[in-house]
Amino acid sequence: MGSGAEETTTEPVRPVWVLTPLESVGPLRFGMSADEVRASLPEAVELRRFSAEPFYPEIYGLQLGFHPAAPAVYAYFEGTGRLFCVAADAAHGPHVTLEGLELTGRVPALLEDTILDLYSSRVRGVSYGPRGNPGIDGVGMVLRVQDTASGVMTRPVLVGRAWADRCTDDWEGSIPECEWLGRQWGVYQGSDVWPPPGYATNWPPGWTPPF
Repeated sequence: MGSGAEETTTEPVRPVWVLTPLESVGPLRFGMSADEVRASLPEAVELRRFSAEPFYPEIYGLQLGFHPAAPAVYAYFEGTGRLFCVAADAAHGPHVTLEGLELTGRVPALLEDTILDLYSSRVRGVSYGPRGNPGIDGVGMVLRVQDTASGVMTRPVLVGRAWADRCTDDWEGSIPECEWLGRQWGVYQGSDVWPPPGYATNWPPGWTPPF
């Protein structure tokens, strides 16, 4: 997942985005329209629009970058056109922070240990989806991983309040299918990528993973 391209000295400084759980991440508020998202990120380039869900063609994503060759932010919109999910690219995306804890581009095991130490309450406790990806439904957050030039690093995936119920569940939650694909947090059914080699998906004809 992601470009895996090395950052260069010409790439702009990656911004710091504070996560306000279930409400906003950096300048992006959940519920915004695509036009409002673009206006909130005047420094970003829209790289492409893509189909995010094989079975719900009305759900789409915008791939945005602070540099033309480096995807940084993935913004997802539901059928009504509202922003409901944001993912930060591990290699080039904004440094997303939660109460001072950086979530983007971290070594997975180290971040997992910190998250488990800090968030152990019933309301904001860490849970794991069927494929082993950790997250916190009460924060609207799932932690994914991504191959980068520096190794496997963390990629935070965030949703708003109306979409947070069971967001860590990769079967029943609202996070788009494309965000669950590729490198996995750990080994699932004998493979650290999903779908594993040789696995026959039931995606409809014409849909392929966008990255």
